[in-house]
This record gives sequence, structure tokens and C-alpha cells, in this order.
Amino acid sequence: MSYNIDLEKKIDSLVTKLGTFAKKKMFGGIGYLMKGNLVFGIHKQSLVIRTSPQSAEGLLKKEFVSIFTITCRPMRGWLLIAPEGVKTEKQLSEYLQIAVDYVKTLPRK
Repeated sequence: MSYNIDLEKKIDSLVTKLGTFAKKKMFGGIGYLMKGNLVFGIHKQSLVIRTSPQSAEGLLKKEFVSIFTITCRPMRGWLLIAPEGVKTEKQLSEYLQIAVDYVKTLPRK
């Protein structure tokens, strides 16, 4: 199954407002990197974002948000947002900004 191309187009239209990103094919989808750190991406049909483990706990209470796992082990600070959770530009922008704000606190890779 390919990844969500429509979601990629929506993200591409918003990222110029958020910073400078490099796009890279990964985990069967696409990832967006800032200063060498993966910030967010697309896995199958869903948005994947990176955030602090503490913020992730709060976000997991929201509808359509789950822990991102590629293997059987959950990835701390990585969340999967189902397509229903990013239907509007506002919803998508908010999740992208959460990820950008967190990754800006990380050292360059």
C-alpha cells in the first residue's frame, strides 16, 4: 500500500510557514527532517509526529491519536494521527507545529 499522497500535498503547502525541511522516503512513506531530525511524516494513510513523551501522554487523550509503532515496540514520543484527525488545515497545522516546536529543542544531527 502506498502512502497518503493527498496528505503529503497538504503538508507541502504548509511547511514553508514552519521552517526549512528536507523530505526523505522512509518507513514506506515520507519523512520531513529539520536539522537532521525527523519531525513528522506520513505512514500509510496517517500523519506521524514527534513530540516529547510528556506531551505525547496528553495528546493520546485526543480522538484519532495513537502511539506510533512499526514493530511491536511503541516508539516514545512518536504519535500516529488517523486521517480523520487532520481533515482540516487547522488540525493539520496544529499537529505539525507541535512537532516542530519539540524538534527545535533537539540538537542538530
